[in-house]
Amino acid sequence: MAYYMYVSIQEEDRIAIFSMTPKTGKLKHLGDAELKGRPAPLAIDPDRKYLFAGRRKADDFGMTSFSIDRKTGGLSPIGSIPLQGDPVHMSTDKTGKFLLSAYYYQKTAAVHSIGDDGALADPPVVWRETDIGAHYIQTDPANRYAFVPHIAEGAMTGANAIFQFRFDEKTGTLTPLSPTRTNPREPDGPRHMCFHPKKDIVYSSNEQGNSVTVYTYESNKGNLHPIQTISTLPKGYDGKNSCSQIQITPDGKFLYAPNRGHNSIAGFRVNP
Repeated sequence: MAYYMYVSIQEEDRIAIFSMTPKTGKLKHLGDAELKGRPAPLAIDPDRKYLFAGRRKADDFGMTSFSIDRKTGGLSPIGSIPLQGDPVHMSTDKTGKFLLSAYYYQKTAAVHSIGDDGALADPPVVWRETDIGAHYIQTDPANRYAFVPHIAEGAMTGANAIFQFRFDEKTGTLTPLSPTRTNPREPDGPRHMCFHPKKDIVYSSNEQGNSVTVYTYESNKGNLHPIQTISTLPKGYDGKNSCSQIQITPDGKFLYAPNRGHNSIAGFRVNP
């Protein structure tokens, strides 16, 4: 089975395509798909048939969809749609019928429907205002709820919260829950998040807090409750830093969060 990796090179208007050798992790650059408009966030549907790219050029905000050649990893453009704002993160829901996106400066979460041919519909199903600092969006494993972390500081003061929504997988609509958000300690700034593969536990990387917060997850209600926060930095480090993404291994045993500034990746063992 072939494995492929896609990397957006924003300042060069291209998406780099790599093959990956599973046993060694070795990457081989196969080529590029050109895409004008400063491509940045990428998302792939659950069936790995389509790739979606967000364009962040100020006068050309938009999304472009590509079909993926499963044999070569190559990308073929399907079509593009315009956007009302600058997308910072995208993901598909578990059915692959909807593309969710977050907008930092426009303080918005949006949902676009995906056609059977991979084309994106315009206008969006939802263009819902949240708050400054929206940096990520994802549905839960059951596809019933969606979450939008908002950082605390940056170019503008953010909400320092994770917004909580009910997600309708038939229509793509987002309905705010009660409470509408969960707030970590100030100024942690939740940026990205991931779900434990076997437990009702969620982890968030905190951009300003340089830390990871652990939440219990009420999967029947869609609510998050913080129970632990742990630093991603070694003791004694006092230089500039901000925490970025977060990933958990498929077996749920290890968690990783990168540091920008300290230039490292924090690794954690997850208690069983």
